[in-house]
Amino acid sequence: MTQQQTAGPPSAGQADLAEEFLDRQTPLSRIRNILHRYPAVSPALVLLIAVVVFSLLNERFLRVENLSLITQQVSVVGTLAIAQTLIILTAGIDLSVGAVMILSSMVMAQLAVNNGVPAPVALLAGLVVGLAAGALNGFLVTRFRLPPFIVTLGTLNIFIALTLLYSNGATVRGSAMPALLTWTGTTFPVGPVRISTGVVMMLLLYIAVAFILGKTAWGRHVYAVGDDKEAARLAGIPVNRVLMSVYLAAGAVLAVGAWIQIGRTNAASPNGGVDLNLDSITAVVIGGTSLFGGRGSVWGTLLGALIVGVFRNGLSLAGLDVLYQTLAVGVLIIVAVSVDQWIRKVKS
Repeated sequence: MTQQQTAGPPSAGQADLAEEFLDRQTPLSRIRNILHRYPAVSPALVLLIAVVVFSLLNERFLRVENLSLITQQVSVVGTLAIAQTLIILTAGIDLSVGAVMILSSMVMAQLAVNNGVPAPVALLAGLVVGLAAGALNGFLVTRFRLPPFIVTLGTLNIFIALTLLYSNGATVRGSAMPALLTWTGTTFPVGPVRISTGVVMMLLLYIAVAFILGKTAWGRHVYAVGDDKEAARLAGIPVNRVLMSVYLAAGAVLAVGAWIQIGRTNAASPNGGVDLNLDSITAVVIGGTSLFGGRGSVWGTLLGALIVGVFRNGLSLAGLDVLYQTLAVGVLIIVAVSVDQWIRKVKS
């Protein structure tokens, strides 16, 4: 009897291994592996394609003044997206980021204008409001083990109501505020483009958060908790403490976002930022951070924020109504989540 005759059919295990090996050799699987290893690649490609398409649709898109406008618009969404990234990395989601930012901005403006509080103290009070909001969300998530989606959906309404009650629905104009509160809206030239102080603050936040997430034990704990809470707990990581610290950090970032928002709009309005929650989640998901936690980077989030800004600006220049802009952002979310699900099938 020959060796070929005695070999017999391959076992199920051998067939699975062969199938897995062949699957990894396909071009599609190689692309998926690359996107899994480098989450920022896909948003970078989307941003490049969007810039090319919108520049072809309207010659004004690449003008210096329009690029300056996009960078200034992205400063607010980009800052909120940092806070959203921290939450989503832990497999949570925060629907209240926009409401917290608006509440903080109203506290800063009202204290400085209507109560005669010095601008630095008003800024500090806004920071306290952001921290308190983050602490409330974190306490409900960790102490009562409530889903972050439900918690922040509830606090979203609470913070909106508190803002309207505190401000009586009135907008505070930038002209009435101390110069320090509107300082983040100051612009200066960088080559042919004018950049606002708020944009610089946003970029400094990205650098700081990227370093903390990538180079510190706390950052590694955040990823571990988002990847598998039970495994992180068995490894000795204080899961609840990490989660609480993440919500506190997010609250602090949102307070900075409130300051940037005041400078960007030259006002503090209780009705501002209607789409900021949606845009911040969109930026994070498009940027390659998984909604299931444990994977992603803030640099991808920055690219996602730029994509949101480019889409809104490009569609506006194309003459589309703001409703269609929101529709486009919604489509981007669905596509981004679908791609994330596909990428997650990669075997580590």
